[in-house]
Amino acid sequence: MSMKALCIAAGLAAAGMTPTVSALADPLGQPAPAFALPLRGGSAPMSLEQLRGQVVMVNFWASWCGPCREEFPLLDQIYRKYKSAGFTLLGVNVEPDTKDAEGFIAGTPVSFPILFDGDSTVSKLYRVDGMPSTALIDRHGVLRWVHRGFKPGDGDEYLSQVRTLLREK
Repeated sequence: MSMKALCIAAGLAAAGMTPTVSALADPLGQPAPAFALPLRGGSAPMSLEQLRGQVVMVNFWASWCGPCREEFPLLDQIYRKYKSAGFTLLGVNVEPDTKDAEGFIAGTPVSFPILFDGDSTVSKLYRVDGMPSTALIDRHGVLRWVHRGFKPGDGDEYLSQVRTLLREK
């Protein structure tokens, strides 16, 4: 359980309420919520279903997020290294206006697909409560790992998780 979830649970308990794990925990081990979002460049929307059979990392980000700016080059390295092994990475921008996202990408270019979740529909499905947030989905479409935030050293965990899922069939 995340630190935020623990704080929420403690607050509920202090108020005399019983927190439920299902309300606080990620739906790990369950099918990842399906979605289709507009792809940068104006081409047809990209759906999670199109990527079945691949290991998919979904990274939720915003232009105003400092840790996102730090994380993007690392994510692009992972994408470039493992895309030929059946891995893809989707950068999902959560801002209502794509102008700021385009400016961010101009300053921090990446080779992985960028999608736009301007109304936060997909962000809500994935229980995104901070930036950046990252979900990892296995080849069968099951949500296997969620990570919130980014700090130096997190890249090692990203690599470990990606490699583990790529070894699975």
